[in-house]
Amino acid sequence: MIGFIKGKVHAFGKDYVIVDTGSIGYRINFNRPELLKKDAEVTIYTYQHVREDEISLFGFMSLKEYDLFIKLISVKGLGPKIASGILAFGGVDKIIEAIETKDIAYIKSLPGIGAKTASQMILDLKGKLPESQESMIENPKLNDVIDALKALGYRQNEINPVINKIKGEDLSVDEYIKKALALMLKQR
Repeated sequence: MIGFIKGKVHAFGKDYVIVDTGSIGYRINFNRPELLKKDAEVTIYTYQHVREDEISLFGFMSLKEYDLFIKLISVKGLGPKIASGILAFGGVDKIIEAIETKDIAYIKSLPGIGAKTASQMILDLKGKLPESQESMIENPKLNDVIDALKALGYRQNEINPVINKIKGEDLSVDEYIKKALALMLKQR
């Protein structure tokens, strides 16, 4: 399996990139052309998809995107082309948040996703996704709150929505924790 390809962007279109590694040009399915510039050095993390009649590479700019892609293709009815399109349309953090908060309407708005697949995504992936960027908060008080909630046994995917609700307030650490716990109890 090819883990990543490093080289110069030789050419790209709306759903692919050709990366020149010196003497070989790799054609990679890539749905984010706005991130590319011709002749720019890139490192693209890849997933190699093998079918009876085709071998394809799917590319991602970060390991976090790659990890979410791997989780998405584990869902029944979701292939690599649809999963790649979902990532291009939604963005990693928004997709994770939608799955963790059971936002069926948003998930159904993703390309290639209907009601049945949206429900299957939530069923298969809720609680099993990488942490959202939102958990990495600049406010040291909120980082202390996150640590306290984790110490109490809460998972990151339960903590993130609560932190998003209280992060705009100016409270002490104790007040943040009390408010977060109250919101956690309402969620259960």
